[in-house]
Amino acid sequence: MVPPSPLDDPDKAAFAWARYKRLMRFMVGVTLAVVALVLGYLYVSGSALSIHFYIATGLGVGAAMMLTAALMGLVFLSSGTGHDESVTDLTGGDEWES
Repeated sequence: MVPPSPLDDPDKAAFAWARYKRLMRFMVGVTLAVVALVLGYLYVSGSALSIHFYIATGLGVGAAMMLTAALMGLVFLSSGTGHDESVTDLTGGDEWES
C-alpha cells in the first residue's frame, strides 16, 4: 500500500503552495531586476545593436531564470513537505543496486 502524501492534507498543501507562490513572486522581482541590469549594461556598452537583440536577450534571460525558479521551487516544495519520503518502490526489485 502506498503511504499518503503530506500534500493530501488540505492545510499542509495550502501552506506549501502559498510558500511556493511567495517564492515565485520574489523571483519575478529578481528576474525583472536582472533583465533590467543586463539590458542597461548592453545599452551603456555603446555597441550598435538592433532592438530585436534587446528583445531576444530580455526574453531569453527572463525565461531561463523563471524556468529555473519554477523547477527549483517545485523541488523545495516536494522536499519541504515530506512528499519525497512518501514515495515507495512497488516493483520490489533492487535492480539499481550493484
